[in-house]
Amino acid sequence: MALTVERLDGGVALVTLTAESAQNAFSVEAMTTISNTINSLIDDEEISAFVLTGTGKFFCAGADINEFRACYDDNTISELVQGLTDILHPLLVRIRQSDTVYVAAMNGAAAGGGLGLALAADYRIAVPKTKIAAAFFSLGLSPDGGTTWLLPRLVGAQRAKKFFFNNETWSGEEALTLGVIDDLVEPEDLIIRSLKVATSWGDWAKSSRAGTKQLLDSQSFNDFETQLHFEQARIVAASQTEDFSEGVNAFLEKREPEFQ
Repeated sequence: MALTVERLDGGVALVTLTAESAQNAFSVEAMTTISNTINSLIDDEEISAFVLTGTGKFFCAGADINEFRACYDDNTISELVQGLTDILHPLLVRIRQSDTVYVAAMNGAAAGGGLGLALAADYRIAVPKTKIAAAFFSLGLSPDGGTTWLLPRLVGAQRAKKFFFNNETWSGEEALTLGVIDDLVEPEDLIIRSLKVATSWGDWAKSSRAGTKQLLDSQSFNDFETQLHFEQARIVAASQTEDFSEGVNAFLEKREPEFQ
């Protein structure tokens, strides 16, 4: 079993990678299970947010190096890497564009493609023992998992370049200082805090959640006029929803809105 799923109150799910999959998540089998699970939660109308966490020392440590060795030796390495990225990349896009809030509860090391899975989150909470590494250069590889797009947006292009070229490993405290994570908590508070954020952010209207995620991703490569057109399209669509009607009523009635 690669993971477990707990459906909790408030439209939130807790996804926990098992010890083996957290340490070597990027086998085709494990990645397929992870992708199918997250996609099913995104498709579930009753789930507004999910928390992803690992087990033991690892949040998600990337590929199985022994499998890399075997596949290189039998000349199937390109098929393996192609297959893994064919699973991971569409998942990352789906996460970033969906209305489902994703909180990464980083209990330990995040490296390689597992780092990309963490950086794709809407909110990242870590513990002091968390280690953040790329690890691609140690293997003679270029970065993947969306890290070259996601990390510069958090720390800046030159700081990201130094991270990759120096083959750096950041502690939880360093990651907090650099803006890679949003909160640093003690291990016993990790899941509690993560579920609290997931519940709070997941309570907002679908159009607010999806629109904001997509708009914030697009702003860095759109010119201002294009971004305004994108904003216009999103807010016009949102104004036609029942959630907008509820928001207006709540404002007029001086109460908190109750979105679907």
